[in-house]
Amino acid sequence: MSLLNLTAQQLRKAANLKDQIAALEKQLSAITGTQAAPVQAAKKGMSAAGRAKIAAAQKARWAKVKAAKTKPAVKAVVKAMAKPAAKPAKKKFVMSAAAKAKISAAAKARWAAKKAAGKK
Repeated sequence: MSLLNLTAQQLRKAANLKDQIAALEKQLSAITGTQAAPVQAAKKGMSAAGRAKIAAAQKARWAKVKAAKTKPAVKAVVKAMAKPAAKPAKKKFVMSAAAKAKISAAAKARWAAKKAAGKK
């Protein structure tokens, strides 16, 4: 929440809390004999030049996308010409009924063994 959005009462309360924290830190430093480290604001992770480079790159990407949208007919023709011949469909693997039964029986045996081991 921004300080601009706070009411006068909330601002007064925040100022009082800040004063109380300062008083408590003073008492703590008197007891321990050390000074409390001041709270530092978080540093920004990127320079203005870095942000500018990223913004320029993003604008270039959007320009490329928009340019591609303006020429859909040409793009479709080029794409159709560049497409290789369609590959024949792969044959689907079909498992025999005997193989299915064998796998099912093995699974049932495994589960029976686990169940029996759990009852001990």
